[in-house]
Order: sequence, then C-alpha cells, then structure tokens
Amino acid sequence: MHQLPFTALLNHLLAGPVTALLNAIGIHPVHPNAPIPDYLAMEILVAIVLTVFFVAVRASLSVENPGTLQHMMEAVYNFIDAQSEEIIGHDNKRYISYLTVLTLFILCSNLLGLIPFFETPTGTPVVPLGCAVVTWFYYQLHGLRANGPGYIKHFLGPVWWLAPLMFVIEVCSHLARMMSLTIRLYANMFAGDMVTLVFFSLVPVGLPVIFLGLHFGVALIQTFIFMLLAMVYLGEATAHEH
Repeated sequence: MHQLPFTALLNHLLAGPVTALLNAIGIHPVHPNAPIPDYLAMEILVAIVLTVFFVAVRASLSVENPGTLQHMMEAVYNFIDAQSEEIIGHDNKRYISYLTVLTLFILCSNLLGLIPFFETPTGTPVVPLGCAVVTWFYYQLHGLRANGPGYIKHFLGPVWWLAPLMFVIEVCSHLARMMSLTIRLYANMFAGDMVTLVFFSLVPVGLPVIFLGLHFGVALIQTFIFMLLAMVYLGEATAHEH
C-alpha cells in the first residue's frame, strides 16, 4: 500500500489506537496497520500548521513593534473583515473567527499539493464535503440565533398560499448548497492535480512550472469563492425579516 511519508509516520505512531477505536464503533479498516488515509493525514498536517501559526501570532502580538506574522494575520483579518462587512453587514465581526479559520484551512489544503511528497486533501471529495457540511450547519444555527422561530419565514416566501410549496423548494435548495460547495471545490482541485501530474510525467522540467502556477491560481480562486459563498449564506440566514 502506497502512503505519503507523513501518512506513513502517523500510521506508524497511531495505527494501533486508531484501528481499535474504529473497530469499537463498528468500522473495520481495510488496512488495520494503516487506517489513516492520505487525505486525513494531510488534513491533520494542515490543522497542526495552522495551530502553530495561530499560537505564534498570539505569542508575538505587539502594539509598538508588530512582527511579520502579526502583519500577515492583520492583512488576512482586514481582508475578511472588509468582504464580510460588505456582504453580511454590521454584525459581521461575530463570524470573522470562523470565516478566517475556514479560509486559511481551505487555502492551505489547496496549496499543499504544490509541495513534493504531499497531496491536496481538497482533491478528495470527503474533505470539501466536511467543510461544506460544517458551513451549512454554522449558518443555519446563526440564522436561528439571529431570528429565533421567525427564521422559518426564510423558507416560506412572501405569498402565504404558496408557503408549503416554497418550503419544500427552499429546503431542497439549502441542502443542494452542500453539494454545490463540495463539487465546485473538489472538481477544480482534483482537475488541477491531475493536469499537473500528467505534464510532470510527460515533461519533468520546464513546462510543468506553468501548471504549478495555474494550480496556485486555482487554489486562490476556489478559496475565495468558498469564503464568499459562506458569507452570502450567512448574510441571508441572519438577515431580519421586515
């Protein structure tokens, strides 16, 4: 069984406990000695990197002498703050922490495949699906928090006698958002990985660098689109009906 080096390390350290846990909940891994797949190992790596980054930023905060990490984090914060204020409105500050973590997680996951001996976890369907499901529940819960029971009005439409039909349509529409977010991110990152691999196999040097640049551009665009749609859904869910 082929594994990435980091995946092999995690399986070497954690295969026993992970396999025991999976068996205990009724899941029997195909490879008990390697229950952690590459995409999960890459997610864990991204989570570790971001955790270390956030801790380093927190430890280096300074009003008088801000460092490089602080400037980077401030740039990210200001960008997300500006975008979310325009889309969500004045209450956007409440959601910036989630949007920042979501954006950085997807961006790092998208770019990880550019590094040798790693792969893009968002090129596996379950990873974008996880991000989409968490985002879906997040904006629904905040819609309920902002509007209370009145949140149901978002699903009924303006015409009372069409409300039952509109409710079904709106529920299906909201559920389809998870699939839309998943497929858009997965398909683009998977295609980018495949194109890069094909050209590296045909021409080891020179031309593939162009496709690495293309992968980088796609990674940025898809991160921005996912973030923007999350903001749009949050803005719609938390808007007050008049």
